[in-house]
Parts: sequence; structure tokens; C-alpha cells
Amino acid sequence: MKLYIAEKPSLGRAIADALPKPHKKHDGYIEVANGDCVSWCIGHLLEQAEPDDYNEQYKKWRFDDLPIIPQQWQLKAKSKTRKQLTVLKKLIKQADQLVHAGDPDREGQLLVDEVIEQVKLSQAKKQQIQRLLISDLNVSAVKKSLQNVRSNREFIPLSVSALARSRADWLFGMNLTRAYTLAGQKAGFGNVLSVGRVQTPILGLVVQRDNEIANFVPKPFYEVLAHLSTENKEPFTAKWQPSKACEPYQDEEGRVLHRGLAENVASRISNQSGEVTALEKKQKKQQAPLPYNLSALQIDAAKAFSMPAQKVLDICQNLYERHKLITYPRSDNRYLPKDHHQEAASIIKAIAINGGQNDTHCQGADVSKRSKCFNDAKVAAHHAIIPTAKQQKSASLSAEEGKVYGLISRHYLIQFYPDYTYNETKAEITINGGIFKANAKQDVSLGFKALMGKTALKDEQILPPLIKGQQLQCERGEVIDKMTSPPAHFNDATLLSAMTGISRYVKDPEIKKILKETDGLGTEATRAGILELLFRRQFLRRQGKLILATDTGRALISALPHGLASPDLTAKWEASLGDIAEQQMSYQQFLNPLLVDLAAFVELAKNCDSNVFAQLPKTPQKRRFTRKTKPKTKSA
Repeated sequence: MKLYIAEKPSLGRAIADALPKPHKKHDGYIEVANGDCVSWCIGHLLEQAEPDDYNEQYKKWRFDDLPIIPQQWQLKAKSKTRKQLTVLKKLIKQADQLVHAGDPDREGQLLVDEVIEQVKLSQAKKQQIQRLLISDLNVSAVKKSLQNVRSNREFIPLSVSALARSRADWLFGMNLTRAYTLAGQKAGFGNVLSVGRVQTPILGLVVQRDNEIANFVPKPFYEVLAHLSTENKEPFTAKWQPSKACEPYQDEEGRVLHRGLAENVASRISNQSGEVTALEKKQKKQQAPLPYNLSALQIDAAKAFSMPAQKVLDICQNLYERHKLITYPRSDNRYLPKDHHQEAASIIKAIAINGGQNDTHCQGADVSKRSKCFNDAKVAAHHAIIPTAKQQKSASLSAEEGKVYGLISRHYLIQFYPDYTYNETKAEITINGGIFKANAKQDVSLGFKALMGKTALKDEQILPPLIKGQQLQCERGEVIDKMTSPPAHFNDATLLSAMTGISRYVKDPEIKKILKETDGLGTEATRAGILELLFRRQFLRRQGKLILATDTGRALISALPHGLASPDLTAKWEASLGDIAEQQMSYQQFLNPLLVDLAAFVELAKNCDSNVFAQLPKTPQKRRFTRKTKPKTKSA
């Protein structure tokens, strides 16, 4: 008997649908016509054991026991899914051939591997395990995947990388949560202060932004506009570009802070002649953005519909598992395999029937066009999130599902539309020795932007026909009074964008380089959950669309060393975990320096000054911290 082990029941049913019929449905698995079986995990069936599973004395939280480092790591069955684990273990023992069908990512690899590892199989049987990679639940796509199974041995490094991440997160989350909770207790705070490799730097970002806004002092600055006209009395404006001699009167961003200087420039150019000393005219093209990965979709849904990241993920899971209208949603990739291009016509037809985009937009797509998204070299374990060719009545989708499906459909459809084309003119005008610049854009063809709701440019000035050396008249100079403004508070879209582009917030060039090469803070699959965790633990709060830190969140960040409240640690880990997956680093090479860091962080917590917790609300310590009150530490 061949046993297929899927990550979730929905994937298991999709695999069974592609196998010989009739089927017999059993409790926890499906038997197909040739005697093969399909079963499934329900996410992780196993979880890291708790500290007190290793030693009863760890039930009580004490500094003397920290750091807790298991000598022999243990996994235990999750109570809610223990029954399914029993079913799977029995089937694994009976099977002649195993097919690993976890989701095509690091976590999906590990959660099936760890279940198989629970059953003591012979080495020969382990060597024969096959790997089935599925990112589209429709029958035709699953059948295609079934013809391309690989050896599971190829994916062992991916599993080791996920295991290293899981254990490292446990070590840091469990030990540092206990350490800082105990430190908070000494200052009279009676609740859990959870610390995690990813959640804490995210909280740190919000706290830092809130502090920047709270401490911001607005400053006036000044710009000078030249109101110009050609010999044909065609008017336009150009903006002054301060020279190097003006630097003492400017801030670090080049803004002029001295009104007298601006007034002097304005008076010197009024009623003066000017000359076009440089002119650049170019026709430019902009290609359609790539299809979505999960983070890009969450950011756009937050901007368009004010949807929290977790809601977008939940909707995507429904569209994938229940409706089968989109491909695997937890993808970090924005490219498609080249052979996907041949399915374009049927997918676009499905988009029209399902109401993903209107008929006119679907009919306007040129399916012979091959955008840069079709690139085998750029596709890894996943490909971009796109609609499937499944057709169903749009009425079966909820309003919110329809909105998200519409975004995914549009980003696929624009791959088959022309580039946005525009003319750009840059003019440099010299007036009485001063340099002024005028820029203008003019649409030539909206192309794909017609689907994005773009209309013709309205705010941009249109420059009159100019030639280099042309004489102009400056009618007057005008001083524009402006004020510096603080950065904006984070919202769902900007915080997700900060998490994916975290390198922008890091100064250390080495750390910045690592973060640019990785996916940022968290993964596509975990970001939404980590944000929800921070709200649940009352470290973050919502104020309308804005995301702010609470007093508790601010106090925790003020108590932590920079190494825990910044993205640096995650950068180092992600670089190492990537090296493990690429077989360039061993598990032990990753873990050893991590344990040194952990011991140092625990020591800092032990010696933490109680005054740093002054902002924390004082709460009665009504309970001891035991396994029931202890937070989970999964990848957070």
C-alpha cells in the first residue's frame, strides 16, 4: 500500500480526487480504488515539549533554573489532534511506500517529517520516501504533480533548517519570556512579558516610531518657485535648487531653514531673464508589477479595504482550500514557471466567469504576451499566488472573498497587458546664476494601469515646448512656507511593508545586507499571526486604522537590550537557517553561538534595573506562572 501524507485534510482530499475511484472514506484517511491510502496531518500534530515535561521543578518559574536547555529534545502530541496522530502512525507502519505531501516550504517539510520520525522505520524504508509538491488543489494540477514526485532525501536540509528554527525559537522564547516576566514581577507587574525573536523586534519598530512622533519638533523650511513664461506667454513654474554655498542654511535632507535666504533668492530672480541650460526628454515605460506573494497581497488589501493581515490570510485559505479558486496562498514568491503560460487562456476565462474582473478587462488581455513573471529560474518551492482555472458562480463568494479574489485576478490579468508609457521632460533653467528645475510627465498609453483605476495625470504640470538655450522670462519669485512633519504612525499596510523591507530600518551595513537577501521579519506564513499575537498580548493596540504600542509594550522594549528589540538577531538567524537549507552550515554550528547569546541575555534580565519597568501598570500577582499561563513560542 502507498500512503500519501498531506499537511491538511483539504490537501488530502485534493490528492484523493486525482487518484483512482471509487473511494472509501475512513476515520482520518481515504482509501482509493487500488488500495492506496491518503491521510493527513492537521498542521503540526506534534509540538515541542514544555520545560516541566523535562523536569517537574520547571513548573515554577525561577531565575536559578535559567537558561533551560534540553539535552535530549522531546516532542509531544497536541491534545486536540492526538487521534489523527494515532491514525497516521498506524498507517505509516502498514504502508510499503510513503509519499510526503506537506506544503512546499520549510515548515511543511518538517511537520510531516517529524510524524514519520515518530514511527521507528527501517533505514531502507526511509530512503524510499517520496516527496510530492502541490501548490494548486485543482485535479488537473494535482495529477500533473503526481507525475513529478521526487525523493524526500533531497529535502532533508530544508527539514533540518526548520527544526533548528523551531528549537532556537523555543530556547529564546521560553527562557527570555520567563526571565523578563520574573524581572517584571520584581517591579510589581504580575502578568507574562513574552519575548520572541520576531514578535519583539516588530514591537520595537512600533515603539520606536511612536517615540519619534511623540518627540518630534516641527521646524519651518522654505522653497522658492520661479514663475516663468516663454516668448509666447506660456506659463510654468520651476523650483530652486540650492547651491553648495547654501549648505550652512540647510538641514541634513537639504531643506532651507533660513527664510531670509529664500526671500533673497526670490527677489533676485523677479523680473529677470532666464535660460534653458539643460533639457532631457524621454519616453519611458513601466512594466506591470509581478503577481502577488502573500505579503504584497496583504499590503494591497490593507490599503484598498483596510483588511488586517490575518483576515487576508484566512480569506486566502478559504479561496484555496474550500473554493479552489487560487493557488497556494502562503507563498513568498512572485514568479511563475514558464509552462504556466499555456494555461493563461483558461485562467482568464475563469476570472471572467467568477467575477474576478469584468469581461471587458478579460477580453482586453493578450494571452500571447509573456511577461517577466514567467521565469523558471526565479521559482523556488512556491510560485506566485494566482487564480486557478476553476469556474464557479461568483455568488458563492462572500463580499470580502470577492474583494481579495479580485485583487489576485487583477494582478494576474495585468501580466497580459501592455506597459504603461509616458513622456518625461526634465528642464534646468538658470536665472541670475541660480539653478531651477521643472519636471513634467505626460501619459502616452495607460496600458496595464487602466486596470489599476489610473486616470490621466491631473496634478502634474504640462511644460510648454522647450529647447536648450531658449530664453525665458521670470515674472516673479515666490517663497513657499512649509513645515517638517513627523513620520506617520504604522497601519496594517505600512507595518507589513516594514516587516518585509526591514533592512530600511537597520544601520549596520552587514546586517542590512543580510536582511536585504532574506524575507525580512517573519515569513509569509507567520507575519499575520505574529501581529495578532502582539494585539492579543496587549503590547499593541488599534486606534482607528493606526497601530500603536501600549504602555506595556513600551515598557518591555525599554527593558530589553538592543539585541532583542532590533531585527539584528533575526537577520543572523535567517542567514544561518538559509545556509543550513543549502548545506553550507550544520545544525550544531548554528546552535552553539546561539546558546552563548542566550546565556548573556538571561544574565542581563537577572540584573535588570526595576526602574525600567516604571511604565508598567502595577498588577496583583494572583497566580504562579505555570504551563497554563505560559505563552506559546511558535516562531514568534
